[in-house]
Amino acid sequence: MSNLRTIALLALAATALAGCQRNPLVVKRSFCPAVAVPTYAGDTTLFRPGTAPDAVNIDVVATITNVRDTCVETATTYASDVTYDVVARRNDTAGARSLTLPVFASVVQGGNLLMSKQISSVTISFADGQARATGKGGARANISRAAASLSPETQALINRKRKATDPDAAVDPLADPTVRAAIRAASFEVLVGFQLDERGLAYNVTK
Repeated sequence: MSNLRTIALLALAATALAGCQRNPLVVKRSFCPAVAVPTYAGDTTLFRPGTAPDAVNIDVVATITNVRDTCVETATTYASDVTYDVVARRNDTAGARSLTLPVFASVVQGGNLLMSKQISSVTISFADGQARATGKGGARANISRAAASLSPETQALINRKRKATDPDAAVDPLADPTVRAAIRAASFEVLVGFQLDERGLAYNVTK
């Protein structure tokens, strides 16, 4: 569940408790970045050399799977160590073969601001007669603690105890555009996917 969705659900729960004299609910949010594979970037298709990008010409299909992350907190950063598998299947199983696929890991802030991007490679090795093989990859993303933290003022707006007699007792804190913007700005994602060329991306979009 994303940080924003978690906070939204907790905020709705806070509204339901607004009639109480004391609201024990305090919104907690994860400072670690969410990890995801972007649409159209989770698989790549290689075609036989000199052929059109058509299903009958497919050479190898590879997919990113088993994406996992471990968040390590330091004094100044949240470091997300991401690991994943690349599972590949080839149509022609004759002979041993290795291929290297480029994979990117990007840090995105607020859903649309690219903060950093690193490109690494994953090697897949097929034995003679083997149709399916798996390679492993990984990346590390560092997020500033300060950038991922909500200001005390924003935290106070979200967690403020409300009485039933308060004019805004039933108002969702996230209805405040300032609060929504602050949460969005403090939310980070690590996106992992294949570094596709124009032809590869076009094939994924249209297939």
